[in-house]
Amino acid sequence: MEKILIIEDEEPISELIRLNLSLVGFETSQAFDGAEGLGCIRKGGIDLVILDIMLPEIDGYQLLPTILEKKIPVIILTAKDSLRDKVKGLNLGADDYITKPFEGIELLARVRALLRRAGKEAGTKGFEDIQLFFEQRRVFKSGEEIELTPKEFDLLRTLLENKGIALSRERLLQMVWGYDFEGNTRTVDMHIQRLRNKLKTDRIKTVYKIGYRLEA
Repeated sequence: MEKILIIEDEEPISELIRLNLSLVGFETSQAFDGAEGLGCIRKGGIDLVILDIMLPEIDGYQLLPTILEKKIPVIILTAKDSLRDKVKGLNLGADDYITKPFEGIELLARVRALLRRAGKEAGTKGFEDIQLFFEQRRVFKSGEEIELTPKEFDLLRTLLENKGIALSRERLLQMVWGYDFEGNTRTVDMHIQRLRNKLKTDRIKTVYKIGYRLEA
């Protein structure tokens, strides 16, 4: 399980980030000022850092060299949204930059993409007796392989990576089929039904008037 350090001095925002990450299975730790964050970084065992810039004690820009020295991927999360601030953060070595306010689902997508690029993402995840192997794109239920189409696999992976979160049909179309897909939301419904039948699971729930959610 990947461990993510949240260095953010605003407790409500830190808790929101922690909740979003924990809900989908990430292990988290929190620091509420730069000095505390520095101590956590030096202890090690961190796979990714979400870093605010405007911090008490030591600011985010000052923390970046130590984070990079440890070869830990870092996402800057800040209210400083000017192009100058963004360029400064990226030039100092940050891997990504998100401004407040932000959508939880966007943050999760950025976290996963960065973990994949850094080679730190777990190669397998699962629920109940179902296991997904991402690199091989194979799915097993109780040790027996289940044949899924490419889009069925991508849809299942998306639900699993966002477990506990209600995803609209439109959002699933964007995430799985892409923005240029010319189908309609009925496509999602049909693929969901096929997944339920093939996997013999009732954990893929319909969320009334919204879409679907994989129960945690």
